[in-house]
Amino acid sequence: MWYNTSAVTDTLKAAESGGNDSGWIMHHILDSRELDFEPFGVIHLPEIHLFGIDLSITKHVVFMWLAALLLILIFWKVSKAYRKSKVPHGISNLMEVLVVFVRDEIARPTIGSGYEKFLPYLLTVFFFILTCNFLGLVPYAATATSNIAVTATLATMSFIVIQVGGMIKNGVFGYFKGLIPHGIPFWLIPIMFVVEILGLFTKPFALAIRLFANMTAGHIVILALLGLIFILKTYIVVPVSVAFALFIYLLEILVALIQAYIFTMLSSLFIGMAYHQEH
Repeated sequence: MWYNTSAVTDTLKAAESGGNDSGWIMHHILDSRELDFEPFGVIHLPEIHLFGIDLSITKHVVFMWLAALLLILIFWKVSKAYRKSKVPHGISNLMEVLVVFVRDEIARPTIGSGYEKFLPYLLTVFFFILTCNFLGLVPYAATATSNIAVTATLATMSFIVIQVGGMIKNGVFGYFKGLIPHGIPFWLIPIMFVVEILGLFTKPFALAIRLFANMTAGHIVILALLGLIFILKTYIVVPVSVAFALFIYLLEILVALIQAYIFTMLSSLFIGMAYHQEH
């Protein structure tokens, strides 16, 4: 999602029709079955239905594919460069810095021994979220991570890795036994077991909502600030609206980095808690 000519056109239409209708904002935030390149045109995406299931390609799906394709091309180029020379340069140097950061500042401190098993997953999540976040800052693009279905799927993958990692290390019975704090009265065990099971599901829920809310909020604020110019129909607010919108946009660059870090760090922390249970 980005603030293109189409957004301005919709704002003007809303202002001319009288009103304070904010539906045009949601139109540019939510997923859709078309790629809006106004004033150049609109690309309608194909609808696919299989066995009664809607598998249609949407705008966010397209930009998830684009993010995956970009990562494949970038790391193919990086691997090719490393085969030629062990000294990184250019984009290879940047990728090495990020990989070492995830390894040394996220995976190793939060998981501890055995972190190597989970590093590929954490790197994949980090780079995928980071790329999707940055694509949302490009004109005419869309932020796939502002879709709750996308963030929920990412959180579900983390949930699976957390549970499987804990069971592999401690055994299925040992893992669930380790959820119960030691030394509590016997009659409290059933209650604590239910509480701990609910806690397993609240962690991925928090991951999904946090990423979704943060990536959506900034775009809504920017569109609302720009919309004030046309809704209030005065040039007085132009400098203020543009200045604040630019500030929020620059802040969104930082948010894109922070949210990729937070999602990866919390996933790694939860993996470490499951993998090294206190006995």
